[in-house]
Amino acid sequence: MLSSTTSSERRYPPPAPRAVASERSGQSMQRPRVLLVEDNEAMLARARTVLTSSCAVVGAVMDGAAALQAACTLQPDVIVLDISMPGLSGLDVAFDLRQLGSRAAIVFLTVHEGDDFVQAAIKAGGLGYVVKSRLMFDLVAAVQDANAGRRFVSPGP
Repeated sequence: MLSSTTSSERRYPPPAPRAVASERSGQSMQRPRVLLVEDNEAMLARARTVLTSSCAVVGAVMDGAAALQAACTLQPDVIVLDISMPGLSGLDVAFDLRQLGSRAAIVFLTVHEGDDFVQAAIKAGGLGYVVKSRLMFDLVAAVQDANAGRRFVSPGP
């Protein structure tokens, strides 16, 4: 299973319309504000290090419930979200964020390389999908593309 509920049970709403960087007055040159959500401390630190030069990392949390709270409080432009976490999965968090009206772009960061996970992530409203083994190569581009309203998927193995 991809999440705590099966994908056939959960109907993901479409992503809320969001102003992309080029449409935000005076913000097109600003670095995207990013919230990191990852349950592995080492991976969280690695993602922060990779993004620091090109993004403003406004928060980092380690579980789904904290992600929902941080997203509402911090209002990031982009949320980098692990799929497999204890409690609420990243797919569940993405669904809940859309239900709450979040306009943040979502980039999934995951170990899962299968097409079924990619499709579930897109269905959940993700614009980006980065495999953790390609974090160093793909994460910055995925965040930038998602912030601009473009889809990014790490190349397959």
